[in-house]
Amino acid sequence: MVQARQWILTNQPEGLPVLDGPDATFTLKDAETGALQDGQILVKTVYLSNDPAQRGWLRKMEDPSRLYVPPVGKGEVMRARALAEVLESSASNFKKGDIVIAPTGWAEKIVLSASACQAAPPLPNNLSVTHYLGALGLTGLTAYFGLTSVARTSASDVVVISGAAGATGSMAVQIAKKILGAKRVIGIAGSDSKCKWVESIGADQCLNYKSASFAGDLKKATPDFADVYFDNVGGEILDLMLTRMAKHGRIAACGAISNYNSAGDALTGLKNWFEVISMRIEIKGFIVMDFMNKWGETLELFKKAVTDGKLTVGDEAEHIVEAGFEEIPKVWMGLFEGANQGKLLTKIK
Repeated sequence: MVQARQWILTNQPEGLPVLDGPDATFTLKDAETGALQDGQILVKTVYLSNDPAQRGWLRKMEDPSRLYVPPVGKGEVMRARALAEVLESSASNFKKGDIVIAPTGWAEKIVLSASACQAAPPLPNNLSVTHYLGALGLTGLTAYFGLTSVARTSASDVVVISGAAGATGSMAVQIAKKILGAKRVIGIAGSDSKCKWVESIGADQCLNYKSASFAGDLKKATPDFADVYFDNVGGEILDLMLTRMAKHGRIAACGAISNYNSAGDALTGLKNWFEVISMRIEIKGFIVMDFMNKWGETLELFKKAVTDGKLTVGDEAEHIVEAGFEEIPKVWMGLFEGANQGKLLTKIK
């Protein structure tokens, strides 16, 4: 057994998670990993994946079965995926020193079943294996399946993507333009500098939603309306996009980060719902686990696209923050402040 620190869920937040004081959402605790059994590995967390979906796992729910995974319970380690180093192994498929993709949660060290972990072999073009947590992992897969299986994007489509400078949105931009060949791809992001980057990776145009002229800019950018909307944010931008969808338009509902930290009267609703009826708009929610049987072949497609120069994956596609273990919640909260361009990762010091 090994002593290691863990971040435990102490209080389920109603709104924005609280980092300090008696109502703090998380508590840092010391724990023992337990003894290693056959088929298990002891790993040390190296890079943590920070994802907006984690906020949803903290929700107080009258009926937890309505969530696609069990919520994190009080007293449990905060859930997360990571790249981890194998410190000890009693499994035939991993040895000491291997780097694995693992469900470590916010734990410094943890014993896991080897079957719950995946190898992280070298990526093409000498890319960092950290991209397994972002563009070349579940993030990229989410973008791909949302555009293809859910929204059925074709080369004749005008596609709008919100959260376009984020981990999922930036991959959706590239997939729509460079792999699916969409006629026009319009990104939405939160600053002029982010918009410039989104355009550099493939968007025909990117709009700053914080600009006072955003509503008018969106109207000008979609004179013939949009066939596909990949929605990462929900709220007011989704409501506005309902007025810019073409007849029989398709919306892939991927995320709703605008409301993740809101509760009660602060929640943003939809005023333009009649547009769904009058324009016969199709809205479908999805999660990447719906398509597990296609993960392997799609990752191979991504790797070939990187090798062929169709996908731009590099340092600008991830935002790595080096931090002490005690700073993990603070780095994660950067997701809700728009601090990241591409995938937000925590590198544990």
